[in-house]
Amino acid sequence: MSVIVTDRGFGSDDWQGEVVDLASDTDPAALGELAAGAEMVRVDFPSFADGRGFTLARQLRRLGYTGRLRARGHVIADQYAMARRSGFDEVEIDADLAARQPEDQWQARADWRAHDYQSRLRG
Repeated sequence: MSVIVTDRGFGSDDWQGEVVDLASDTDPAALGELAAGAEMVRVDFPSFADGRGFTLARQLRRLGYTGRLRARGHVIADQYAMARRSGFDEVEIDADLAARQPEDQWQARADWRAHDYQSRLRG
């Protein structure tokens, strides 16, 4: 069973539509074509050490993608703020990870705009 993490906390997967799944090694040059017309794009994170999905999310948003963008896989609570800043709307984790890193650990990073080091430097 998957757990969906948003700024509001843990929830269940309510998505009913079509999903475009992208691997972490997707060629960024092909993103526009792959995501064209998609209501939801889900980017796979095969390992928490693999940050290529953050780059893909950022590129999709720069290309004008406005649909739902979900990170799926091995994203840990410490990476939630980065996921949100790079353009993801939500993160899909498995129940085992949710048990190891409970909702309060994710919620501690839900105010991702307030903890942006760049805004602190500008302030």
